[in-house]
Amino acid sequence: MPAEALARRNVFILTAAQALGAASPPIIISLGGIVDQVLSPDPAFVTLPVSLYNLGLALGTIPAAVVMRHFGRRTGYLLGAGIGIISGLVATLGVVAAAFVVFCLGTFLAGFYGAYVQSYRFAATDAAPDSFKARAISLVMIGGLIAAIIGPQLVIWTRDALPAAPFAGSFLSQAVLALLALPVLAMLRAPKVAQARLSMSSGRPLREILLAPRFMLVAAAGIVSYGLMSFVMTAAPIAMVGCGFTVGEAALGIQWHVLAMFAPSFITGHLIGRFGKEKVTAAGLLLIAGSGAVALSGLNLSDFYISLILLGVGWNFGFIGATAMVTDCHTSDERGKVQGANDFLIFGSVAAASFFSGTLLTAAGWQTINWLIFPTIALVLVPLLWRMSRRKQEAPGTT
Repeated sequence: MPAEALARRNVFILTAAQALGAASPPIIISLGGIVDQVLSPDPAFVTLPVSLYNLGLALGTIPAAVVMRHFGRRTGYLLGAGIGIISGLVATLGVVAAAFVVFCLGTFLAGFYGAYVQSYRFAATDAAPDSFKARAISLVMIGGLIAAIIGPQLVIWTRDALPAAPFAGSFLSQAVLALLALPVLAMLRAPKVAQARLSMSSGRPLREILLAPRFMLVAAAGIVSYGLMSFVMTAAPIAMVGCGFTVGEAALGIQWHVLAMFAPSFITGHLIGRFGKEKVTAAGLLLIAGSGAVALSGLNLSDFYISLILLGVGWNFGFIGATAMVTDCHTSDERGKVQGANDFLIFGSVAAASFFSGTLLTAAGWQTINWLIFPTIALVLVPLLWRMSRRKQEAPGTT
């Protein structure tokens, strides 16, 4: 099969797998803090289940890269789905037994599954020509649009499925989603050449790549885009319930947010092709800042929803733009270690952000969380705009 045809086939499979795998985080985010309030008496731990998911995601990135290097993408993804099944069952057991530690273990294990799901976007580029890479990434992310509907709706439909253990049914549905992903992932056909290039020791030393100014800026853009999104999103449903809104309204807020995260993927690849990766990334950062401004304007339900929607669209542009920029920072031989290191940096920061989010929400409130968006955005947006201006000045024909 020609390389481009194989890439397009794999994109279709990975999009379907993304729809199933990416439906788990909205369940954890919507209910993690609420279940915590029932199982743990300490309000400081209110975002611990979500934070442990992000920690598992960060810690799982390097092992996932190693597994895929030795055994290939498909085997690694099947293993990841198996972990997803176990994580859903463990979290369900924690809710049924009212065991906070067991529940947290389930969300932590779900993060390891998430580490494989997050790499689907890179797998889409394995056989893709350069002209199709950004489009391939954005197409796979469209699977998240379906997940944005599946996850929150499962919360609403299954939260009372087991009357003796509210919300247990929602976490059981996580295991079912991972089970459904198994036959989909079994159809994946990773190109042999790309698979061979997943070596962690090929090319330049990793330290040299990580310390390159270009990679540092790209990684910072991904960290800020994803970290701020997680920082705000983790606190949002808890803040909404604290303002008197229902669990269902909070879940719908997360649904709108996740829809906004993935819906733009239909056009993000085209926008990158037309305007460039840097401009799309910068636009995403500005939209995230806009979400903070809306959140600070009021505490109505519409304020929460509009803020979360802007946050989602900003994440899409910022994260996909930064992901596309990462592919310019390494050679084919360096792909595996650079992608793994990039995701470790991003999701390690996301884990820290979500841990800090719960503590800060309890201590200082929703508005303080949103005020912190602006200086964080400036730390990346200013050097990114400077780099864009330098490139324009250095372009042929400019003065």
